[in-house]
Amino acid sequence: MKSDRIMWAVTLALAPGFAVLSWFYGWGYLRNLAIALPLAYALDFACLRLRGQPLPLYRRNPPPGSFDGSIFLGTLILALALPPGMPWHVLLLATFGMVVLARQLYGGLGHNIFNPAMVGYALALVCFPVALATWPPLVDGHTGATALTAFRYREGLTAMEAFAADPAFGQLGGYGWEWANIAFACGGLVAAGLGLIAWRVVLGFLIVLGLFALVFHDGGSSKSAGSPLFHYLSAGTMLAAFFVVTDPVTHPGHPAGQWLFGALAAGITFAIRAWGGYPDGIAFGVLIANAATPFLDALGRGRVGLR
Repeated sequence: MKSDRIMWAVTLALAPGFAVLSWFYGWGYLRNLAIALPLAYALDFACLRLRGQPLPLYRRNPPPGSFDGSIFLGTLILALALPPGMPWHVLLLATFGMVVLARQLYGGLGHNIFNPAMVGYALALVCFPVALATWPPLVDGHTGATALTAFRYREGLTAMEAFAADPAFGQLGGYGWEWANIAFACGGLVAAGLGLIAWRVVLGFLIVLGLFALVFHDGGSSKSAGSPLFHYLSAGTMLAAFFVVTDPVTHPGHPAGQWLFGALAAGITFAIRAWGGYPDGIAFGVLIANAATPFLDALGRGRVGLR
């Protein structure tokens, strides 16, 4: 399958999760996309012009980039990763980071080292941590902390007590996100079954994240870091597992390297969730694993003295 068709097929696989989140949180995610998408295309076109590249609109055979679906897919992932209804200036900064810093400065599509959507998200998170740690109106009509934040700072409550006390939690994970994660997993499984994404990366990520959570769950005491089910169904875990860590440009090509890549991203994600200064560590886990991709690929191929 050609790369443009793969991009649009993966975008379609995101639709169930997008629909579920919109059901719970209204038009906030569509608003994120409506603001970020035109800006992303405008920035991409501007960078192409500054680099002396003709705009794809005026070429019979445009270079890989703006019209192959990659901008749309990356912007959709960014819009879903950010809380719904983000202030426009936060969306502007995140989109700038995604398109200019992570994509065009490296030479455009296929040359980027880091996952563009996660660069944009991480930039927004570092600059506006409070905005990304809170969520729009929940079931009680008030803005509140995300499930990961509420669980992290639950002030001595057991896991069950925390779930009962805060509307940020649903039945099994984060409110709304527990069902969205199931929807993202369903769409991701279809994409994996069609061979559109690297399933080893997905399994490496989910297995290691679950193992860490199992070890540090301790039955749900006041010191518990959360059960595997809680970590799977809170925040954007399944969005990340199926649609972020599987970015083919930024993960190893060798099968063994893909297992290692997913495991490394998951380990860092859990460490930040459990003990770090941010409520979630997915973006940092993915970006650090991206930086390690050449080494992990060589390690998987047995080129660093290990076989």
